[in-house]
Amino acid sequence: MEQPSPAATPFRDVYTVSRLNREAKALLEGGFPPIWIEGEISNLSRPASGHVYFSLKDAQAQVRCAFFRQHRRLLGIALKDGLHVLARARVSLYEGRGDYQIIIEYLEEAGEGALRRAFDALKQRLSQEGLFDVAHKKPLPRLPHRLGIITSPSGAVLHDILTTLRRRFPGIAVLVYPVPVQGEGAAEKIAGAIRLAGERGDCDALILARGGGSLEDLRAFNEEIVARAIHACPIPIVSGIGHETDFTIADMTADARAPTPTAAAEMLSPDQQEWLAQFARIEARLIAAMQGRLRNHQQHLDWLGARLVHPRNRIALLQQSLKTLAQRLYLTQVMRLRQSRAELQAMIAQLHQHSPQPRLQALMLSNGHLYSRLVIAMRRRLELAESRLRQLMQSLHTLSPLATLERGYAVVQHPDTGAIVTDAGRIRPGERVRARLARGQLDCLVEKSDVD
Repeated sequence: MEQPSPAATPFRDVYTVSRLNREAKALLEGGFPPIWIEGEISNLSRPASGHVYFSLKDAQAQVRCAFFRQHRRLLGIALKDGLHVLARARVSLYEGRGDYQIIIEYLEEAGEGALRRAFDALKQRLSQEGLFDVAHKKPLPRLPHRLGIITSPSGAVLHDILTTLRRRFPGIAVLVYPVPVQGEGAAEKIAGAIRLAGERGDCDALILARGGGSLEDLRAFNEEIVARAIHACPIPIVSGIGHETDFTIADMTADARAPTPTAAAEMLSPDQQEWLAQFARIEARLIAAMQGRLRNHQQHLDWLGARLVHPRNRIALLQQSLKTLAQRLYLTQVMRLRQSRAELQAMIAQLHQHSPQPRLQALMLSNGHLYSRLVIAMRRRLELAESRLRQLMQSLHTLSPLATLERGYAVVQHPDTGAIVTDAGRIRPGERVRARLARGQLDCLVEKSDVD
């Protein structure tokens, strides 16, 4: 089948060059995140605008780079052709010429950059483990008796520290642990010296020091073995490494960081002039206090001296006082006895007045009269009761069935129930009855009963 010619296509999306470059730029910038790129600088150009343009190349290829002025303010290296660098950049496209390029945002030398990456990685890992936490920092001694110095014995650092200590407080003893501060095996020897000082325990604090240098020169103080030795050391450690702008892993792990070795010595040594001035002030206050106290004691002594009396006079006064007290005691006792005797006599008189003897005698006499009357009344009452009883007995005897029985009558009772038999019809012949007489009773057998 024959294809239609391009001229016969009903719609054509025609790109301008500007549109093509703009969309290509958008695709590049959207398709690549910020990247790290390493290479060698070539074709370096520095126009009057302050921007820097160059190419980054390796053995097989190169790419155009733009390093704008606002990103170069904090750059601390001199850019030049042939310099091997590591850069963080964005992929982009220059629309005006359609040139593919990268925009540099940060740049460092490649060798130092590797060290910096290792430094950052170790810093982050140790920070996550808590080696930099303030809670692990040990307090520094206020007045150390002996300081340990871990540094190179041949450098100017040791001389500066010793000079500072002699100037500020020469009484502090110093113990030097000599170690190499850079080069192969320096980190292991530094860590070994820290462990040795911790095991010996004969220093109140340690100074870990060296002079300034590049990141490569300070590499031994950025090693993990040194950081862990510092963290495990039981003695407080002050780091004084490099200059004020140098900051190492050892600085972060140490209990305190000084900007310089000299500052570390100053941090651990008190100023003898300040101490002497303080001693002078304390001495003056002590002398003033002692003089005031002596004055007070002297005044008190004078007052006591004025009150002091000769023992002979004192004894004479006490004897006179004793004699007076004895006389007062005698008179008091005599008066007390007289008063007690008068009180006793008054109480005896009151006792006689209130004696119960007369009343008891009157009551006893009254009791005798009442007893006689009671006997007479009881006799009379008994006689009356006896006469009354005889009358009642006579009346009772008159009404008693016993009197009837004495006239010859008998009381017939049923022998089993004791009931009185008054009807002959209720007793059948052959039954037994009991007849009670005036004296005694008869058991009778009924032979015949007559009923009216």
